Amino acid sequence: YFKPHAIDDVATILFSSGSEGKPKGVVLTHKNIMANVRQISELINATEHDAILASLPIFHCFGLTVTTLFPLNDGILSIHVPDPTDAFSVGKMSAKYGATIMFGTSTFFRLYTKNKRLNPLMLASIRLAIAGAEKLNENVRKEFKIKFGIEIYEGYGTTETAPVVSVNTPNVLEPDFFKELHFNREKSVGLPLAGTVIKITDPASLQPLPNGQEGLILIGGHQVMKEYYDEPAKTTEAIAQMDGVRYYKSGDIGYIDDDGFLFITDRLSRFAKIGGEMISLGAVESAVGEILGESAIYSCVNLKDEKKGEKIALLYVGEASEDEISRRLKDSALAPIMQPSVVKKVEQIPVLGSGKVNLKAVKDLAIELGL
Repeated sequence: YFKPHAIDDVATILFSSGSEGKPKGVVLTHKNIMANVRQISELINATEHDAILASLPIFHCFGLTVTTLFPLNDGILSIHVPDPTDAFSVGKMSAKYGATIMFGTSTFFRLYTKNKRLNPLMLASIRLAIAGAEKLNENVRKEFKIKFGIEIYEGYGTTETAPVVSVNTPNVLEPDFFKELHFNREKSVGLPLAGTVIKITDPASLQPLPNGQEGLILIGGHQVMKEYYDEPAKTTEAIAQMDGVRYYKSGDIGYIDDDGFLFITDRLSRFAKIGGEMISLGAVESAVGEILGESAIYSCVNLKDEKKGEKIALLYVGEASEDEISRRLKDSALAPIMQPSVVKKVEQIPVLGSGKVNLKAVKDLAIELGL
């Protein structure tokens, strides 16, 4: 006897990346996933001539929903590459089958810009490249544009939202009056998908904040998860009911501008408290990136400090010496309180299979090194 599935039945349990701690089992229903598939479909507006480069792992929600279930549901040709870090294979498959749409992480896009075997012509057919899962590095965006002539558009999502929440896309010329319609904004993660409601609230009281003011990002919509697997307390902590809508408390800090574009400024957990001041590690990393450019791969962590409560440690991979990096930071315009107290050269920055920096492993490495 076959029992048909209901739309609110569990479709899959995906474990969050665990980049900041123990992974949680995210329970997603058929409704969660199919709602996001339809939202993505409206956004991409694919034609019969499109082909999606499907190289993201399906154990990650980005790969499962966006590059696997979405093309299957919409009948779009998908070109599968088992290892997204194999840049040459990604290029060969793209050229062989004429990929027009590609998704990736900042880490993966960086690999493609650096790989000398990946000829720029291999990606000549790509009309749309979208980055997600982690913050898009500005240097990666620029280098990718220089090498391939392709603009990377940044999006935002979480496993708990199946995963896509917002995305930048190319501007469109309105045909009747020849007016340019704007669908992307520099340094933003784009506009919310159709049917998605985003609220910016005070982290403690959850009171809504006005446009332009930073606060906790709450996400409402049919793509919001059912629960965390076997963790009712964490589910209650993560879900807020407001005006009849279930919102996921993302743990991300950001703001919305007057045109509706969403900007992410940091994770709620990624702040260092130095001498009573809350310092965003994401802001420090952005400043470090502008100073160091492509000379290093890096990550910042907050560590205990006897004098100031906490301190910032910068771990990096690169040719430059620790003294050289320290000197360049001190000579920069970076505010003294945001300057890393410790600069340490390491063999590699730990990353997850999804391509995201493993923040917990980076912090563990810093502690292991006695920083």
